[in-house]
Amino acid sequence: MKDKICLGEFCKSTCVLLSWSCNSAFYPRHAHSRPCASYAPPPLRPAWFFAKTYSQRAYAALGVDATFVQDNHSVSAAVGTVRGLHFQAPPVAQAKLVRCGRGAIFDVAVDIRRGSPTYGHWAGYTLSAENGAQLYIPVGFVHGFATLEPDSEIIYKCSDYYAPETEGALRWDDPDIGIEWPLTSAPVLSGKDAAAPLLASFNSPFTFEG
Repeated sequence: MKDKICLGEFCKSTCVLLSWSCNSAFYPRHAHSRPCASYAPPPLRPAWFFAKTYSQRAYAALGVDATFVQDNHSVSAAVGTVRGLHFQAPPVAQAKLVRCGRGAIFDVAVDIRRGSPTYGHWAGYTLSAENGAQLYIPVGFVHGFATLEPDSEIIYKCSDYYAPETEGALRWDDPDIGIEWPLTSAPVLSGKDAAAPLLASFNSPFTFEG
């Protein structure tokens, strides 16, 4: 089982966790070599709120230069629904920016760049409508999530268009990765995700560039 690591340990292509709040400000949670930190944004007002959920300038200041071309929005009705671990291979590999519009999810990224010092290591964070957190997942990482509340909505930006012929996946419960999913019962899985290959037999199309 790989060690759980802080997002800041993912070296050059770094995952970034941000929070947004009603006053439209962005708050860096993890970026590059920053240590783990916590921030609780002001609670969202149920009757009305306005939030800036993306700022290219704010991400650029953190070293994130992805250009997003597609937004996706999905709903999972059942608690314990697990999706992943997914990626698209080059030349249409995707970086993602994930947030939760309703409910809550446990969002996970796994480094699959061959030669990376953190190859096969994972990081996971709770994203919810209440905490306003977002997770940026660079190219070279697989992505997955588990729903923690009913009718959870997942909204994410992608840096390239959907290309089903390039899709790949790893098993959500791969013992060599060892993700600590916060599940209280058997997960709800698609047939494709249940049959995904293990890391041990995986030939990654991504290479760590130092």
